[in-house]
Amino acid sequence: MQENLMVQQQVENVWQHMVGVICLNQTGRKQVKEVLPKFFKLWPTHEALLHATKNEIEEVIAPLGMRSVRAKRLYRMSEQFGDWDGEDATELYGIGKYGSDSYRLFYKKELPENVGDHELKRYIQEEFSLDNSAKI
Repeated sequence: MQENLMVQQQVENVWQHMVGVICLNQTGRKQVKEVLPKFFKLWPTHEALLHATKNEIEEVIAPLGMRSVRAKRLYRMSEQFGDWDGEDATELYGIGKYGSDSYRLFYKKELPENVGDHELKRYIQEEFSLDNSAKI
């Protein structure tokens, strides 16, 4: 993955986006960008991940830390993903405000309000030519 782009700009679909969001929780982008290519090679879809064991998932994501918690979130989110209506990302297990904001921005093409994440704020300011005083 390219260092100069956000993880969200380098995934192929919404499910991969949500995987990236869960992996980015309390973890640096550089580490996540090293793990995701292997993860997506093994499990390119939510259906594929559902055939993995918890231990297999944990082994791949171990460099990110919190592997047991993260593996549970990834698996449960993937279980729900097939029936998800695509409206509110926080309905998916393990997806909070950051994931919702990111999904709204990159997939629904909406500007989320009260963005707390610094990287998302920076992306919005650069992409939409907003100055630092803009309320986002």
